[in-house]
Amino acid sequence: MSDHQTLRPVATRRLATLAVLLLGVGASQARQAEPSPANPLSTPDASGWVQTTTPGGRIDRNNAFFQGLGSNGRSCDSCHRQAQGWSVTPQELRQRFERTSGMDPVFARVDGAVSPLADVSSLEARRSAYALLLDRGLIRVGMPIPANAQFRLSAVDDPYGYASARELSLFRRPLPSTNLIWLTAVMWEGRETFTPFNPPMDAGIDVQNLRSSLARQARNAILGHEQASRAPADAIIDSIVEFELHLVTAQVDDRDAGRLNEADALGGPAILALQRFWVGINDTLGNDPTGDAFDERAMHLFDSWDDPGQSGSDRRGRARATIARGEKLFNSMRIDITGVAGLNDVTGKTVIRGSCSSCHNAPNIGNHSVPLPVNIGIADAGRRTPDLPLYTLTSLATGKRVQTTDPGLAMITGKWTDIGKFKGPILRGLASRAPYFHNGSAATLADVVDFYDSRFHVHMSAQQKRDLVAFLSAL
Repeated sequence: MSDHQTLRPVATRRLATLAVLLLGVGASQARQAEPSPANPLSTPDASGWVQTTTPGGRIDRNNAFFQGLGSNGRSCDSCHRQAQGWSVTPQELRQRFERTSGMDPVFARVDGAVSPLADVSSLEARRSAYALLLDRGLIRVGMPIPANAQFRLSAVDDPYGYASARELSLFRRPLPSTNLIWLTAVMWEGRETFTPFNPPMDAGIDVQNLRSSLARQARNAILGHEQASRAPADAIIDSIVEFELHLVTAQVDDRDAGRLNEADALGGPAILALQRFWVGINDTLGNDPTGDAFDERAMHLFDSWDDPGQSGSDRRGRARATIARGEKLFNSMRIDITGVAGLNDVTGKTVIRGSCSSCHNAPNIGNHSVPLPVNIGIADAGRRTPDLPLYTLTSLATGKRVQTTDPGLAMITGKWTDIGKFKGPILRGLASRAPYFHNGSAATLADVVDFYDSRFHVHMSAQQKRDLVAFLSAL
Protein backbone atom coordinates (compact mmCIF):
# COMPACT_ATOMS: atom_id res chain seq x y z
CA MET A 1 0.00 0.00 0.00
CA SER A 2 1.47 3.36 -0.97
CA ASP A 3 1.52 6.41 1.27
CA HIS A 4 -1.31 7.92 -0.72
CA GLN A 5 -3.64 4.93 -0.74
CA THR A 6 -4.83 5.76 2.77
CA LEU A 7 -6.07 9.09 1.41
CA ARG A 8 -7.79 7.82 -1.72
CA PRO A 9 -11.57 8.12 -2.20
CA VAL A 10 -13.58 4.95 -1.66
CA ALA A 11 -17.04 4.53 -3.13
CA THR A 12 -19.02 2.34 -0.77
CA ARG A 13 -20.73 3.52 2.44
CA ARG A 14 -18.88 0.88 4.45
CA LEU A 15 -15.60 2.42 3.31
CA ALA A 16 -16.82 5.96 3.96
CA THR A 17 -14.45 8.71 5.00
CA LEU A 18 -15.64 9.18 8.55
CA ALA A 19 -14.00 12.57 8.97
CA VAL A 20 -15.93 13.99 6.03
CA LEU A 21 -19.15 12.19 6.92
CA LEU A 22 -19.20 13.08 10.61
CA LEU A 23 -17.13 16.24 10.83
CA GLY A 24 -18.06 17.81 7.53
CA VAL A 25 -14.50 18.99 6.97
CA GLY A 26 -12.76 19.59 3.69
CA ALA A 27 -9.25 20.37 2.54
CA SER A 28 -9.88 24.09 2.79
CA GLN A 29 -10.46 23.68 6.53
CA ALA A 30 -7.09 22.04 7.21
CA ARG A 31 -5.68 25.16 8.84
CA GLN A 32 -4.19 24.98 12.30
CA ALA A 33 -4.82 27.81 14.72
CA GLU A 34 -1.76 29.36 16.31
CA PRO A 35 -1.19 27.74 19.72
CA SER A 36 -1.31 30.39 22.43
CA PRO A 37 -2.91 31.02 25.82
CA ALA A 38 -5.49 33.18 24.05
CA ASN A 39 -6.57 30.35 21.75
CA PRO A 40 -9.38 28.38 23.43
CA LEU A 41 -8.62 25.35 21.26
CA SER A 42 -5.02 24.89 22.41
CA THR A 43 -3.51 24.10 25.78
CA PRO A 44 0.09 23.52 26.93
CA ASP A 45 1.27 20.03 27.83
CA ALA A 46 4.48 18.23 28.69
CA SER A 47 5.83 18.43 25.14
CA GLY A 48 4.50 21.73 23.86
CA TRP A 49 0.91 22.42 22.82
CA VAL A 50 -2.02 20.10 22.18
CA GLN A 51 -4.92 21.36 20.12
CA THR A 52 -8.51 20.36 19.40
CA THR A 53 -10.38 21.26 16.25
CA THR A 54 -14.14 21.62 15.93
CA PRO A 55 -16.19 22.63 12.87
CA GLY A 56 -17.11 25.94 14.51
CA GLY A 57 -13.62 26.71 15.77
CA ARG A 58 -14.68 26.79 19.42
CA ILE A 59 -15.64 24.53 22.33
CA ASP A 60 -19.37 24.73 23.03
CA ARG A 61 -19.35 24.97 26.83
CA ASN A 62 -23.14 25.10 26.83
CA ASN A 63 -23.36 21.52 25.60
CA ALA A 64 -24.79 18.89 27.95
CA PHE A 65 -21.28 17.39 28.06
CA PHE A 66 -20.44 20.14 30.56
CA GLN A 67 -23.68 19.95 32.56
CA GLY A 68 -24.25 17.95 35.73
CA LEU A 69 -27.09 15.58 34.88
CA GLY A 70 -27.03 13.38 37.97
CA SER A 71 -27.13 13.77 41.75
CA ASN A 72 -23.44 14.18 42.61
CA GLY A 73 -22.51 17.33 40.68
CA ARG A 74 -20.36 15.57 38.10
CA SER A 75 -20.50 16.08 34.34
CA CYS A 76 -18.67 14.38 31.46
CA ASP A 77 -16.12 17.18 31.84
CA SER A 78 -15.26 15.99 35.36
CA CYS A 79 -13.17 13.14 33.92
CA HIS A 80 -12.70 14.31 30.32
CA ARG A 81 -10.83 17.63 30.38
CA GLN A 82 -9.78 19.45 27.25
CA ALA A 83 -6.39 20.44 28.69
CA GLN A 84 -5.61 16.79 29.51
CA GLY A 85 -6.38 15.48 26.02
CA TRP A 86 -10.03 14.97 27.00
CA SER A 87 -9.00 12.47 29.67
CA VAL A 88 -7.77 13.38 33.15
CA THR A 89 -4.33 13.42 34.77
CA PRO A 90 -3.20 12.89 38.36
CA GLN A 91 -1.46 16.27 38.39
CA GLU A 92 -4.66 18.13 37.56
CA LEU A 93 -6.68 15.97 39.94
CA ARG A 94 -4.30 16.75 42.79
CA GLN A 95 -4.74 20.45 42.07
CA ARG A 96 -8.51 20.05 42.25
CA PHE A 97 -8.19 18.06 45.46
CA GLU A 98 -6.09 20.73 47.16
CA ARG A 99 -8.27 23.55 45.90
CA THR A 100 -11.49 21.93 47.19
CA SER A 101 -10.16 19.82 50.10
CA GLY A 102 -11.23 16.75 48.15
CA MET A 103 -14.82 17.94 47.69
CA ASP A 104 -14.76 18.51 43.93
CA PRO A 105 -17.51 16.36 42.33
CA VAL A 106 -14.90 14.17 40.63
CA PHE A 107 -14.13 12.82 44.11
CA ALA A 108 -17.31 10.79 44.40
CA ARG A 109 -17.10 7.68 46.53
CA VAL A 110 -19.17 5.61 44.10
CA ASP A 111 -16.21 5.11 41.75
CA GLY A 112 -13.58 7.74 42.53
CA ALA A 113 -12.61 6.02 45.77
CA VAL A 114 -10.75 2.77 46.28
CA SER A 115 -14.01 1.36 47.66
CA PRO A 116 -17.59 2.67 47.74
CA LEU A 117 -17.42 2.12 51.50
CA ALA A 118 -14.22 4.11 52.01
CA ASP A 119 -14.08 6.65 54.83
CA VAL A 120 -14.28 10.19 53.41
CA SER A 121 -15.15 11.99 56.66
CA SER A 122 -11.93 14.03 56.92
CA LEU A 123 -9.34 15.58 54.63
CA GLU A 124 -6.78 12.87 55.35
CA ALA A 125 -9.39 10.14 55.01
CA ARG A 126 -10.35 11.54 51.60
CA ARG A 127 -6.71 11.69 50.57
CA SER A 128 -6.45 7.99 51.33
CA ALA A 129 -9.83 7.07 49.85
CA TYR A 130 -9.04 8.76 46.53
CA ALA A 131 -5.41 7.64 46.40
CA LEU A 132 -5.66 5.75 43.10
CA LEU A 133 -7.41 8.68 41.46
CA LEU A 134 -4.78 11.08 42.78
CA ASP A 135 -1.77 8.86 42.04
CA ARG A 136 -2.73 7.30 38.71
CA GLY A 137 -5.97 8.91 37.57
CA LEU A 138 -7.88 5.64 37.99
CA ILE A 139 -11.65 5.29 38.23
CA ARG A 140 -13.08 2.20 39.91
CA VAL A 141 -15.33 0.13 37.63
CA GLY A 142 -17.44 -2.31 39.64
CA MET A 143 -18.47 -5.41 37.68
CA PRO A 144 -19.72 -8.89 38.65
CA ILE A 145 -18.27 -12.14 37.37
CA PRO A 146 -20.52 -12.98 34.37
CA ALA A 147 -23.18 -15.60 35.05
CA ASN A 148 -22.00 -17.59 32.03
CA ALA A 149 -18.31 -17.35 32.91
CA GLN A 150 -16.02 -20.26 32.06
CA PHE A 151 -14.17 -19.53 35.28
CA ARG A 152 -14.82 -18.83 38.93
CA LEU A 153 -13.25 -16.40 41.34
CA SER A 154 -11.28 -18.62 43.70
CA ALA A 155 -9.38 -15.97 45.67
CA VAL A 156 -9.35 -12.21 46.16
CA ASP A 157 -6.52 -10.08 47.54
CA ASP A 158 -8.14 -6.65 47.78
CA PRO A 159 -6.21 -4.13 49.90
CA TYR A 160 -9.49 -2.24 50.35
CA GLY A 161 -11.57 -5.19 51.58
CA TYR A 162 -14.46 -4.76 49.17
CA ALA A 163 -14.15 -6.84 45.97
CA SER A 164 -15.98 -10.16 45.55
CA ALA A 165 -17.52 -12.22 42.76
CA ARG A 166 -20.57 -10.01 43.16
CA GLU A 167 -18.52 -6.95 42.27
CA LEU A 168 -14.87 -6.90 41.27
CA SER A 169 -13.11 -3.56 41.64
CA LEU A 170 -11.40 -2.80 38.33
CA PHE A 171 -9.32 0.37 38.27
CA ARG A 172 -9.01 2.01 34.86
CA ARG A 173 -8.01 5.23 33.15
CA PRO A 174 -10.78 7.35 31.57
CA LEU A 175 -10.32 7.07 27.81
CA PRO A 176 -10.26 10.32 25.80
CA SER A 177 -13.60 11.64 24.58
CA THR A 178 -11.97 12.98 21.41
CA ASN A 179 -10.95 11.39 18.10
CA LEU A 180 -13.92 9.07 18.51
CA ILE A 181 -14.73 8.88 14.81
CA TRP A 182 -11.94 6.32 14.44
CA LEU A 183 -13.06 3.95 17.21
CA THR A 184 -13.74 0.31 16.53
CA ALA A 185 -14.58 -0.49 20.16
CA VAL A 186 -15.93 1.71 22.96
CA MET A 187 -14.30 1.37 26.40
CA TRP A 188 -11.17 -0.60 27.30
CA GLU A 189 -12.82 -4.00 27.05
CA GLY A 190 -15.48 -2.89 24.57
CA ARG A 191 -18.39 -3.12 26.98
CA GLU A 192 -20.27 -0.22 25.41
CA THR A 193 -19.69 -1.35 21.84
CA PHE A 194 -22.98 -1.76 20.02
CA THR A 195 -21.35 -4.37 17.76
CA PRO A 196 -19.32 -6.47 20.22
CA PHE A 197 -16.02 -8.24 19.69
CA ASN A 198 -17.10 -11.11 17.47
CA PRO A 199 -15.82 -12.72 14.26
CA PRO A 200 -15.41 -11.94 11.47
CA MET A 201 -12.48 -9.77 12.43
CA ASP A 202 -13.60 -6.88 10.24
CA ALA A 203 -16.99 -6.59 11.97
CA GLY A 204 -16.25 -3.30 13.65
CA ILE A 205 -18.40 -0.26 14.26
CA ASP A 206 -19.98 1.42 11.28
CA VAL A 207 -21.18 5.00 11.47
CA GLN A 208 -24.63 4.28 12.86
CA ASN A 209 -23.40 1.72 15.37
CA LEU A 210 -20.73 4.16 16.50
CA ARG A 211 -23.41 6.68 17.37
CA SER A 212 -25.42 3.99 19.15
CA SER A 213 -22.35 2.85 21.09
CA LEU A 214 -21.48 6.36 22.21
CA ALA A 215 -25.09 7.04 23.15
CA ARG A 216 -25.14 3.94 25.34
CA GLN A 217 -21.82 4.93 26.90
CA ALA A 218 -23.08 8.45 27.68
CA ARG A 219 -26.35 7.17 29.12
CA ASN A 220 -24.65 4.60 31.34
CA ALA A 221 -22.05 7.14 32.48
CA ILE A 222 -24.78 9.53 33.56
CA LEU A 223 -26.62 6.78 35.42
CA GLY A 224 -23.44 5.37 36.97
CA HIS A 225 -20.66 7.95 37.28
CA GLU A 226 -23.05 10.88 37.75
CA GLN A 227 -25.53 8.83 39.82
CA ALA A 228 -28.63 10.04 38.00
CA SER A 229 -31.93 8.58 39.18
CA ARG A 230 -33.07 8.12 35.59
CA ALA A 231 -31.61 8.41 32.13
CA PRO A 232 -31.83 11.82 30.46
CA ALA A 233 -33.92 12.41 27.38
CA ASP A 234 -32.63 11.09 24.06
CA ALA A 235 -32.15 14.66 22.83
CA ILE A 236 -29.65 15.34 25.63
CA ILE A 237 -27.75 12.13 24.91
CA ASP A 238 -27.72 12.95 21.19
CA SER A 239 -26.29 16.39 21.89
CA ILE A 240 -23.43 14.87 23.90
CA VAL A 241 -22.67 12.35 21.16
CA GLU A 242 -22.69 15.03 18.47
CA PHE A 243 -20.34 17.17 20.54
CA GLU A 244 -17.90 14.30 21.06
CA LEU A 245 -17.97 13.17 17.44
CA HIS A 246 -16.82 16.60 16.29
CA LEU A 247 -13.70 16.75 18.49
CA VAL A 248 -10.35 16.02 16.86
CA THR A 249 -7.23 16.39 19.00
CA ALA A 250 -3.50 16.09 18.36
CA GLN A 251 -0.20 17.62 19.33
CA VAL A 252 0.20 20.80 17.29
CA ASP A 253 3.49 22.20 18.53
CA ASP A 254 6.62 20.64 20.00
CA ARG A 255 8.76 22.79 22.27
CA ASP A 256 11.93 21.73 20.40
CA ALA A 257 10.68 20.88 16.90
CA GLY A 258 8.17 23.72 16.59
CA ARG A 259 4.96 23.53 14.57
CA LEU A 260 4.28 19.92 13.65
CA ASN A 261 2.86 20.72 10.21
CA GLU A 262 5.77 22.81 8.98
CA ALA A 263 8.20 21.76 6.25
CA ASP A 264 5.59 19.43 4.71
CA ALA A 265 5.00 17.49 7.93
CA LEU A 266 1.46 16.24 8.59
CA GLY A 267 1.14 16.73 12.34
CA GLY A 268 -1.63 18.54 14.18
CA PRO A 269 -5.40 18.10 14.46
CA ALA A 270 -6.52 19.97 11.33
CA ILE A 271 -4.73 17.53 9.03
CA LEU A 272 -5.78 14.61 11.24
CA ALA A 273 -9.42 15.58 10.72
CA LEU A 274 -8.98 14.79 7.02
CA GLN A 275 -7.52 11.34 7.59
CA ARG A 276 -9.43 8.65 5.71
CA PHE A 277 -10.46 5.61 7.68
CA TRP A 278 -12.67 2.58 7.41
CA VAL A 279 -13.06 -0.51 9.54
CA GLY A 280 -10.28 -2.87 8.53
CA ILE A 281 -8.04 -0.31 6.83
CA ASN A 282 -4.48 -1.66 6.73
CA ASP A 283 -5.46 -4.58 8.99
CA THR A 284 -2.48 -6.65 10.08
CA LEU A 285 -4.33 -9.94 9.62
CA GLY A 286 -5.43 -9.21 6.07
CA ASN A 287 -9.00 -8.13 6.72
CA ASP A 288 -8.89 -4.82 4.84
CA PRO A 289 -12.12 -5.00 2.80
CA THR A 290 -10.32 -3.39 -0.15
CA GLY A 291 -8.14 -6.48 -0.37
CA ASP A 292 -4.97 -4.45 0.15
CA ALA A 293 -2.17 -6.12 2.06
CA PHE A 294 -0.97 -4.78 5.41
CA ASP A 295 1.67 -2.05 5.12
CA GLU A 296 3.83 -1.69 8.21
CA ARG A 297 4.46 1.97 7.33
CA ALA A 298 1.26 2.96 9.10
CA MET A 299 2.67 6.27 10.26
CA HIS A 300 3.99 8.78 7.74
CA LEU A 301 3.35 12.11 9.42
CA PHE A 302 6.98 13.18 9.50
CA ASP A 303 8.47 11.59 6.39
CA SER A 304 9.54 15.03 5.18
CA TRP A 305 11.66 15.49 8.31
CA ASP A 306 13.66 12.34 7.60
CA ASP A 307 16.91 14.13 6.82
CA PRO A 308 20.12 12.66 8.26
CA GLY A 309 21.81 15.96 7.52
CA GLN A 310 19.76 17.61 10.27
CA SER A 311 21.61 15.66 12.97
CA GLY A 312 24.24 18.39 13.11
CA SER A 313 21.88 21.27 12.41
CA ASP A 314 20.27 23.74 14.79
CA ARG A 315 18.15 22.66 17.74
CA ARG A 316 14.91 22.65 15.75
CA GLY A 317 16.40 20.67 12.90
CA ARG A 318 17.86 18.09 15.28
CA ALA A 319 14.52 17.74 17.09
CA ARG A 320 12.68 17.17 13.82
CA ALA A 321 15.21 14.58 12.72
CA THR A 322 14.75 12.80 16.06
CA ILE A 323 10.97 12.65 15.60
CA ALA A 324 11.40 11.32 12.05
CA ARG A 325 13.78 8.60 13.28
CA GLY A 326 11.25 7.65 15.94
CA GLU A 327 8.53 7.32 13.33
CA LYS A 328 10.72 5.00 11.26
CA LEU A 329 11.39 2.89 14.35
CA PHE A 330 7.66 2.73 15.10
CA ASN A 331 6.99 1.43 11.61
CA SER A 332 9.86 -0.93 11.03
CA MET A 333 11.83 -1.81 14.17
CA ARG A 334 11.65 -5.59 14.44
CA ILE A 335 9.73 -6.96 17.41
CA ASP A 336 9.30 -10.68 18.02
CA ILE A 337 5.70 -10.72 19.24
CA THR A 338 5.19 -13.73 21.49
CA GLY A 339 2.66 -14.83 24.08
CA VAL A 340 0.03 -12.28 23.09
CA ALA A 341 -3.42 -13.83 23.45
CA GLY A 342 -5.64 -12.54 20.70
CA LEU A 343 -2.78 -12.35 18.22
CA ASN A 344 -0.34 -15.26 18.43
CA ASP A 345 -3.10 -17.78 19.13
CA VAL A 346 -5.38 -16.31 16.45
CA THR A 347 -2.68 -16.58 13.77
CA GLY A 348 -1.31 -19.88 15.03
CA LYS A 349 2.18 -18.37 15.05
CA THR A 350 4.31 -18.73 18.16
CA VAL A 351 6.41 -15.79 17.02
CA ILE A 352 5.17 -12.94 14.84
CA ARG A 353 7.95 -10.84 13.37
CA GLY A 354 6.27 -7.48 13.64
CA SER A 355 6.68 -3.86 14.70
CA CYS A 356 4.75 -1.25 16.70
CA SER A 357 2.48 -0.81 13.69
CA SER A 358 1.42 -4.46 13.84
CA CYS A 359 -1.02 -3.54 16.60
CA HIS A 360 -1.28 0.21 15.92
CA ASN A 361 -2.05 -0.10 12.23
CA ALA A 362 -4.72 2.54 11.47
CA PRO A 363 -2.77 4.98 9.28
CA ASN A 364 -1.71 8.15 11.10
CA ILE A 365 -4.22 7.37 13.87
CA GLY A 366 -2.56 4.56 15.75
CA ASN A 367 -5.33 2.29 17.02
CA HIS A 368 -6.15 -1.11 15.55
CA SER A 369 -8.52 -0.73 12.62
CA VAL A 370 -10.64 -3.73 13.65
CA PRO A 371 -11.71 -4.82 17.13
CA LEU A 372 -8.64 -6.78 18.20
CA PRO A 373 -8.48 -7.00 21.99
CA VAL A 374 -5.18 -8.52 23.05
CA ASN A 375 -3.40 -9.48 26.26
CA ILE A 376 0.10 -8.01 26.37
CA GLY A 377 0.48 -8.75 30.07
CA ILE A 378 -0.28 -5.39 31.67
CA ALA A 379 -2.71 -7.00 34.14
CA ASP A 380 -0.53 -10.03 34.92
CA ALA A 381 0.18 -10.86 38.56
CA GLY A 382 3.89 -10.26 38.00
CA ARG A 383 3.20 -6.60 37.26
CA ARG A 384 0.78 -6.07 40.12
CA THR A 385 1.51 -3.25 42.52
CA PRO A 386 0.28 -3.46 46.14
CA ASP A 387 -2.33 -0.73 45.59
CA LEU A 388 -4.31 -2.88 43.12
CA PRO A 389 -6.50 -5.89 43.92
CA LEU A 390 -5.34 -9.30 42.67
CA TYR A 391 -7.86 -11.89 41.51
CA THR A 392 -7.28 -15.62 41.20
CA LEU A 393 -9.50 -17.16 38.52
CA THR A 394 -9.95 -20.90 38.01
CA SER A 395 -11.08 -22.50 34.76
CA LEU A 396 -14.22 -24.57 35.23
CA ALA A 397 -13.14 -26.88 32.41
CA THR A 398 -9.50 -27.58 33.27
CA GLY A 399 -8.93 -26.35 36.81
CA LYS A 400 -6.11 -24.13 35.57
CA ARG A 401 -5.55 -20.96 37.57
CA VAL A 402 -4.48 -17.49 36.55
CA GLN A 403 -3.95 -14.37 38.62
CA THR A 404 -4.75 -10.93 37.26
CA THR A 405 -5.48 -7.41 38.44
CA ASP A 406 -8.18 -7.06 35.77
CA PRO A 407 -9.81 -9.83 33.70
CA GLY A 408 -10.57 -7.30 30.92
CA LEU A 409 -12.73 -8.58 28.08
CA ALA A 410 -13.51 -11.79 30.00
CA MET A 411 -15.74 -9.73 32.29
CA ILE A 412 -18.00 -9.17 29.27
CA THR A 413 -17.77 -12.46 27.37
CA GLY A 414 -17.15 -14.84 30.27
CA LYS A 415 -14.52 -16.63 28.16
CA TRP A 416 -11.39 -18.02 29.76
CA THR A 417 -9.33 -17.11 26.69
CA ASP A 418 -10.37 -13.44 26.99
CA ILE A 419 -8.81 -12.89 30.43
CA GLY A 420 -6.51 -9.87 30.38
CA LYS A 421 -7.51 -8.65 26.93
CA PHE A 422 -7.92 -4.94 26.23
CA LYS A 423 -8.08 -2.79 23.14
CA GLY A 424 -5.28 -0.46 22.11
CA PRO A 425 -6.25 3.22 22.35
CA ILE A 426 -5.90 5.87 19.65
CA LEU A 427 -2.41 7.31 19.97
CA ARG A 428 -2.95 10.92 18.92
CA GLY A 429 -2.55 13.53 21.67
CA LEU A 430 -0.58 11.17 23.90
CA ALA A 431 1.67 13.77 25.53
CA SER A 432 -1.26 15.50 27.22
CA ARG A 433 -2.77 12.54 29.04
CA ALA A 434 -0.24 10.58 31.09
CA PRO A 435 -0.18 8.03 32.70
CA TYR A 436 -0.62 5.21 30.22
CA PHE A 437 -2.15 1.74 29.79
CA HIS A 438 -5.56 0.88 31.18
CA ASN A 439 -4.30 0.90 34.78
CA GLY A 440 -1.96 3.89 34.55
CA SER A 441 1.04 1.67 35.21
CA ALA A 442 3.33 3.67 32.90
CA ALA A 443 3.86 7.16 34.31
CA THR A 444 5.58 8.49 31.19
CA LEU A 445 6.01 7.64 27.52
CA ALA A 446 9.56 6.57 28.37
CA ASP A 447 8.00 4.00 30.73
CA VAL A 448 5.76 2.80 27.90
CA VAL A 449 8.77 2.27 25.64
CA ASP A 450 10.64 0.52 28.46
CA PHE A 451 7.70 -1.83 28.97
CA TYR A 452 7.67 -2.96 25.34
CA ASP A 453 11.46 -3.20 25.24
CA SER A 454 11.40 -5.47 28.28
CA ARG A 455 8.24 -7.42 27.43
CA PHE A 456 9.42 -8.41 23.94
CA HIS A 457 13.20 -8.39 24.51
CA VAL A 458 13.77 -5.79 21.81
CA HIS A 459 17.08 -4.54 23.27
CA MET A 460 16.64 -0.96 22.14
CA SER A 461 19.53 1.43 22.50
CA ALA A 462 19.17 4.57 24.62
CA GLN A 463 19.05 6.62 21.41
CA GLN A 464 16.28 4.48 19.94
CA LYS A 465 14.23 4.91 23.09
CA ARG A 466 14.68 8.69 22.98
CA ASP A 467 13.69 8.77 19.31
CA LEU A 468 10.54 6.73 19.91
CA VAL A 469 9.51 8.90 22.84
CA ALA A 470 10.03 12.03 20.72
CA PHE A 471 7.79 10.61 17.99
CA LEU A 472 5.06 9.50 20.39
CA SER A 473 5.17 12.90 22.07
CA ALA A 474 4.59 14.57 18.70
CA LEU A 475 1.39 12.66 17.97
